[in-house]
Amino acid sequence: MAFYSKIGLISVILGFTVMVCFTEARDHLVGGKPDAWKVPSDDSESLSKWAQKNRFNIGDKLVWKYSSKTDSVLQVTREAYLTCNTTTPISEHKNDNNDTTTVVLDKSGPHYFISGLKPNCDKGEKLIVVVITPRTNISSSSASPAVSPALSPSVSSGGAETPAVAPTSAAAAGGVKGFVVAGFGLVFGLFVFV
Repeated sequence: MAFYSKIGLISVILGFTVMVCFTEARDHLVGGKPDAWKVPSDDSESLSKWAQKNRFNIGDKLVWKYSSKTDSVLQVTREAYLTCNTTTPISEHKNDNNDTTTVVLDKSGPHYFISGLKPNCDKGEKLIVVVITPRTNISSSSASPAVSPALSPSVSSGGAETPAVAPTSAAAAGGVKGFVVAGFGLVFGLFVFV
């Protein structure tokens, strides 16, 4: 009888592990705090610096908190980002509700955001977020690394921020999945061998 209760518990843990592995999308508060969507007072407040410290995946959401009376968020092309062109955005986001704007990151690669006010953008109120390419299955005969490099914004020699390759390790990319799988293995081992 104890054998069947162990199998049941293992099945529940396995189900939980699978659920966590497939529901990993996160909400990212832009700048890490409310009211970060503003002209930075110095380089340490650069939103692109904040983005470099984070990993973004397909399905994650960017959440802006700011006053809709004074600003908006434009998603733009790389060229519009570099020149602060506010006239032809890919999409315009004004506060959806309660002074909050949410954008779902629906594809890998760089996403460019600028203030809807050109003078604010010219003073640095803009953001590049690079979404990591999902891992693909690699055949056993392939000698490719387990994780492809992710992009993160950097400053080019001309002073403009552009995406640059930032290497990642398999451990860093594993994140929650690796932790959950390791935890499952530990629990499974305890039940099987104890």
